[in-house]
Amino acid sequence: MTSDAKKKGFYLALIATLFASIVVGLGAYTRLVHAGLGCPDWPGCYGFLTVPDEAHEIAHAESLYPEAPVEVDKGWAEMIHRYVAGTLMLLVLAIVIQAIRHRREPDQPIKLPIFILLLITLQAAFGMWTVTLKLWPQVVTAHLLGGFATFSLLFLLTLRLSGWLKGRSVASSALRNVGVLKGLGVLSLLVVIGQVSLGGWVSSNYAALACPDLPMCQGQWLPPMNFSEGFDVGQDIGPNYLGGQLHAEARTAIHFAHRIGALLTTLLVISLVLISFRKAATLDTESQSSGNQLRIISWCVLLLLIAQVSLGLSNIIWSLPLNVAVAHNLGGALLLLSLVAYNYFLFGGDQSSNKLATWRAEA
Repeated sequence: MTSDAKKKGFYLALIATLFASIVVGLGAYTRLVHAGLGCPDWPGCYGFLTVPDEAHEIAHAESLYPEAPVEVDKGWAEMIHRYVAGTLMLLVLAIVIQAIRHRREPDQPIKLPIFILLLITLQAAFGMWTVTLKLWPQVVTAHLLGGFATFSLLFLLTLRLSGWLKGRSVASSALRNVGVLKGLGVLSLLVVIGQVSLGGWVSSNYAALACPDLPMCQGQWLPPMNFSEGFDVGQDIGPNYLGGQLHAEARTAIHFAHRIGALLTTLLVISLVLISFRKAATLDTESQSSGNQLRIISWCVLLLLIAQVSLGLSNIIWSLPLNVAVAHNLGGALLLLSLVAYNYFLFGGDQSSNKLATWRAEA
């Protein structure tokens, strides 16, 4: 990839993607230190632009919100997350402005930046509702998924602007006959999204330690579980959900479902990687560059999967240490990004002149 292949906005999109990774990490940290309500109002904190820390400020803040005593450390965790998220929104706005200015240039994305801006605006609303609805699990989970979606789409935009795959020939039989990989790649991406959703539901319902042992759960292969309560998306609005409101058997059901999901995800992604390695060897005979790229991406997917499974197991073995739990959240996001890159490799590229011929050949 040369600098000439990069489109306008590449470096801005790259910076925004890095910022999004920080936002995801800070969001995980805020949840895990129970600072989601560190500021009981939005967008300020107890009516201030920053966290009140002087004695008179704290007295005024607690007079406004007597049910929410000021905890300065938790307040700063929440506000720093908001500040960085706000900066990311400004970066995305700059990306959209630049995309509109250069919209007449060939292959310059315009719809994707606008969609990301709309998504991150919705994310801001979910951030507000997370506070005003007192950590209602449905909103917390949606907020987490929105953060992962923003991160993934910014990464996809960066790939599109990078010029990676530009000029790649898709006419060769080796690159055309990847239907199985395309299907498995899309399926793996969807399954990982589902597993991320389960992880968000575990976190928002405080079910991470419902099964404190391995490989069994509470010393049993099938402990008492209440799936109807655990996956009731109609939980009442109003209670303070800090610490969770579900009974133990409901939390166990959520945790157990996440474990089963992790097992299925692992088996599927490993299958994808193994088949990809075999296909890469075939690609080497006709397009060594494509074979090497597929092999590298597959290794990235595999290594991130191994890291994510290891972090998940570590959370249970060492009872959810903060650094490991934050890394597990980021690991899930990076695994998702690796599958975005994998699918972009198979579906993306400079295909405008050969797309119809490719589709006909695959039909």
